[in-house]
Amino acid sequence: MNFRKTNGYEKEPPFEEQQRKINEIRQLVAPVSGRLAIYCTDAQILRYLRARNWNIKKAVKMLKESLKWRYSYKPEEICWDDVAHEAHTGKIYRSDFTDKSGRTVLVMRPGVENTNSVKGQIKYLVYCMENAILNLAPDQEQMVWLIDFKGFNLSNISVKVTKETAHVLQEHYPERLGLAILYNPPKFFESFWTVVKPFLEPKTARKVKFVYTDDLGTKKILEDLFDMEKLESAFGGQNEAGFNITQYGERMRDDDKKRLLLWNVESNSSVASSAEGISNLLIENSQSDSSDECGEISEKSSHGITSATQSSENSLLVNDVNNSCSDAEQQPKSGNGNTS
Repeated sequence: MNFRKTNGYEKEPPFEEQQRKINEIRQLVAPVSGRLAIYCTDAQILRYLRARNWNIKKAVKMLKESLKWRYSYKPEEICWDDVAHEAHTGKIYRSDFTDKSGRTVLVMRPGVENTNSVKGQIKYLVYCMENAILNLAPDQEQMVWLIDFKGFNLSNISVKVTKETAHVLQEHYPERLGLAILYNPPKFFESFWTVVKPFLEPKTARKVKFVYTDDLGTKKILEDLFDMEKLESAFGGQNEAGFNITQYGERMRDDDKKRLLLWNVESNSSVASSAEGISNLLIENSQSDSSDECGEISEKSSHGITSATQSSENSLLVNDVNNSCSDAEQQPKSGNGNTS
């Protein structure tokens, strides 16, 4: 079924059609439970569908790749003390304020990059993304990025880091970005943006807004988006509090404890079941890698996994884990290989 495009986006299909697609994707993905089941909720699958313009085949491929990545990279196990050395200059941190919609805000300052390790920088970025998602309000699924270009110069530009960053964010955190504010980027950045933009999905590129201190028109974007009393003074707000690594580290350690408590809800049996499910997924992908990317997807059986409403995963984690544990005991239902 085709859906008309609206401003470059595929029009949202009716709720019943969305649910049909969600259920079909769940049938096509290898049986998953334990930790990975959290990433197969209705809300998660819906984001992958939106990222792939409601194409089931492409969404399935994307979701499977993300499950493989999560199984091997284990982003949920990264703790503050693993990445604290990357954070000392405040190059990325979660602000203590939200936008007017209640969305989590990540502040980024590429001009104060303090390491040369691409691997380390990406690991810290992943940690920050996981933390931002953990702190999303129950009615929010997306976040806002505030990118301050103060001190940014040519030496801060790395196409390699940019490509890897774009890959991780787009492939494993689909539809998580609500808006990215580029604050006072230097003139030469326009040329760099021309190089970077093709690496981004059109949807993502449209979420990027340029704001300049001397442009009242673009400054209004911030005024409409934030309570100016809470917004940091570096972005034209009235909040004089800056980044403090000691205080921020304490916040992150507290969040690490909160996250670990959520994960500890899982039972040993569900973890073992998750390992079995991902093993099937890895075998299937290794077999399909040699075939054409757009080839037919094999029919798969799946355990029933409890659906969740469209909401951020921080409010669903405990319920999803408990449900996936009990659902793993149900008999599998046969799936079908229909795609749209």
